[in-house]
Amino acid sequence: MSDGLLSNIALGFSVALSFDGLLYCTIGVLLGTVVGVLPGLGTMATLAILMPITFHIDPTFAVIMLSGIYYGAAYGGSTASILLNLPGTVTSVITTLDGYPMAKNGKAGQALFITAIASFVGSFLGAVLLAVLTVPLATVAMQFGPQDYFMLMAFGLIAASMLSTGQPLKSLIMVFTGMLLGVVGLDLNSGAERFTFGSPDLFDGLSLVAIAMGLFGLPEIITAARGGPEGTVTDEKITLRSMIPSKADMKASAMPMLRGTGVGSFFGALPGTGGVIATFLSYALEKKISKTPERFGKGAIEGVASPEAANNAAVQTAFIPTMSLGIPGDAVMAIMLGVLMVHGIVPGPAVISENPSLFWGLVASFVVGNVLLVILNIPLVGLWVRLLRVPYHLLFPIMVACVCVGVYSVSNKIMDIYILLAFGLVGLGLKMLRFDGSTLLLGFVLGPMLEEHFRRAMVVTGGEFSSFIERPISAVFGFLTLAMIIWFSTTALLRLTKK
Repeated sequence: MSDGLLSNIALGFSVALSFDGLLYCTIGVLLGTVVGVLPGLGTMATLAILMPITFHIDPTFAVIMLSGIYYGAAYGGSTASILLNLPGTVTSVITTLDGYPMAKNGKAGQALFITAIASFVGSFLGAVLLAVLTVPLATVAMQFGPQDYFMLMAFGLIAASMLSTGQPLKSLIMVFTGMLLGVVGLDLNSGAERFTFGSPDLFDGLSLVAIAMGLFGLPEIITAARGGPEGTVTDEKITLRSMIPSKADMKASAMPMLRGTGVGSFFGALPGTGGVIATFLSYALEKKISKTPERFGKGAIEGVASPEAANNAAVQTAFIPTMSLGIPGDAVMAIMLGVLMVHGIVPGPAVISENPSLFWGLVASFVVGNVLLVILNIPLVGLWVRLLRVPYHLLFPIMVACVCVGVYSVSNKIMDIYILLAFGLVGLGLKMLRFDGSTLLLGFVLGPMLEEHFRRAMVVTGGEFSSFIERPISAVFGFLTLAMIIWFSTTALLRLTKK
């Protein structure tokens, strides 16, 4: 490690460990955890509300506080997923698949403990990568053209479909359905209305928050309200000792954490991908390489550890293109850029050299903030588990109210409530028919970006499709996508012939 890097890290910790640094970091991670735990509130709504406050704070501490909310919510979102099968954030959707079954099996405390450790590991290693590899990774991302992004996202969609928890054909149907839903709204290039039916509320497209909560939150609430919760988790005999996983569980979680961190760091550093893709693919990877894939969806601890590490690593490395290139990877990063611009700081390569205390203070605050999260949340695991002792007939109306208020608060549109209710019924139907709603959500998220990069590639090359195989990166991802389709198709045909 060079002397320059060591001096920069020392500068960062001098900022992060100052009184103001610790104060705003603590406020951020606490607010973020609460936002994540409360289903329906949402990270974006909280950041939007608090954004005006940051204009009166030093830009370094403003970004530290907003960042704390961001990765604090990534941790807190898993709590609602594990205890209530209700994702507190979109990126914690995957955690419900095995976290909630663990809770129903009496392992809620262990699931939350593993989540805390996996989140810390992913965040810490993501912060290390951010400090060490910012310039090289940013250079690689800058070399990606629209063809490369198109093929990368196509590969991600196909991989998620083929490696999902459901049948590949059903998952592909869900992916394409999600992509079609992503078409709704105004065409960014021509301004033409697409499937808006003349409603101005649909000009910005369908709400991601409403769809996610509708697909994964309301169906569980409706099912439980109709027939009672599927299982009961109490905090009887739950002590700190009982929350600590066994050596076997820790051993089983170690490598998934590292693999999840690798997947999350890679996709987090690429603008436009981020935590959603990272969590889906990390879960699919663990299921694929597992010797007992049938355990996934029934309480496999690897299905909690890997996505949580990927999610938190992606949050940290998402700052690489944002801070070094000025390219926001998602809406949260766009808010970060807005805060910097209001303070007269232009994000880009000059940020690191012209504002070293800001960049390195932010990097150091990630480490400090994640230590604070572990210190603050592991002792409170029992408090989160006690939520399930509340009688369900009292709990589910509160949950519905939180979801509705959270969905409405994002854009203040009644239409989003209608979308929430509609997709609640859709999610219930998908659950009954055993379709994988998570791949629909992935198609919805990636569909518009896939279209944007495809159209951009066509404009740049004058409509030459050959550019997709002429560019090395694009060609590699195209080959991997084709190979995966052939492999799974051949495997499916072999299974049919054996029958």
